[in-house]
Amino acid sequence: MKLFKNRKAEYNYFIIQDFEAGIVLKGTEIKSIRSGKVNFKDSYAKIENDEIWLYNLHISVYDHASVFNHEPERKRKLLMTSREIRKLKIKTDERGYSLIPVELYINEQGLAKIKIALARGKRKFDKRDTIQKKEEIRNMERRVKIERDIT
Repeated sequence: MKLFKNRKAEYNYFIIQDFEAGIVLKGTEIKSIRSGKVNFKDSYAKIENDEIWLYNLHISVYDHASVFNHEPERKRKLLMTSREIRKLKIKTDERGYSLIPVELYINEQGLAKIKIALARGKRKFDKRDTIQKKEEIRNMERRVKIERDIT
């Protein structure tokens, strides 16, 4: 199973809840994903007319395709149940949450799936706190490793 992560998601957002969705792709897009040419920069999901659309997910053009290649940053439809879409719409409208892609992967059946997260943006001081906590965890792990090496 190939897995692509949006590394900036946890740094820029507080992740409230994850949802798994299918994604509608063209043939050249799935081939590019399998070769690892995906970029999450500035991508987000939006609910329009009771459907979820993914914007700005960059899937590079497939090298071996002819004129039937795809647009790298076209909007792509996400496949979710209508109940899940209604829940997400309520939360994004009322509480001001955002929908951001967190992971893109190909499952055992060969289908592309995407995890989108209901998230709230972090402010500058929140980001500083996140960095400080990560550094503390790293320092503790280093100390534990040094103690193990000594004994």
